[in-house]
Amino acid sequence: MNKVNPEALSFLKNLSQNNNKPWFVEHKVEFDRVFGELKSFFKTIYEDMKAQDSIERFHVHRIYRDVRFAKDKTPYKDYFGLHLGRTKPLLRGGYYLNIEPGNSFIGGGFWEPDKNDLLRIRKDIEQDDSEFRAIIQEPKFVEYFGTVTGEELKTAPKGFDKEHKAIDLLRKKQFLVMRSITDQEVMSPEFQSEVIKTFVAMRPWFDYMSDVLTTDANGVSLYP
Repeated sequence: MNKVNPEALSFLKNLSQNNNKPWFVEHKVEFDRVFGELKSFFKTIYEDMKAQDSIERFHVHRIYRDVRFAKDKTPYKDYFGLHLGRTKPLLRGGYYLNIEPGNSFIGGGFWEPDKNDLLRIRKDIEQDDSEFRAIIQEPKFVEYFGTVTGEELKTAPKGFDKEHKAIDLLRKKQFLVMRSITDQEVMSPEFQSEVIKTFVAMRPWFDYMSDVLTTDANGVSLYP
């Protein structure tokens, strides 16, 4: 299907209020139907994005939560999530779509960069933050995302000057963008095209970060 069925949001809202196994088992047929429809919608997003970028990973999040080490023992997620991963190692960054009543969003970025990647990003920003800032200050980027967010340190990372002019970026441990979407927008016939346009707006930033993460400090490629 080419749009999100309103029943998907209704099911998730009911699930959030009845997050237990007996209720879920009783409504399993309904879940299978709405989840199956939404996976088909996610598949259209994937196919559209393959025409815009090189995508190697299509992952729809399972509804079942891993509660082994979690304080929250509710067994089910109250959202549907799609992750599209770019083709590594030359392309970096991931696209994400979250469908959740009252909290849907289109996002992406670098959720858990490993320590070597994070250091390489910081070193590039330390040397010259102008290209990074120019990309995230583009009008369309600002319109959709506002700015780059994510967890950050309270002070400068080890080895970096706390008075550096780009300390706001150097403190970051994650580099994420997010565009909030209303329930009405999710159910709109134009939602699919809005998702694609929003993902495409991330592309220049992803391409810049990919260049950084696939070269050394002298700009020489790390890959043959």
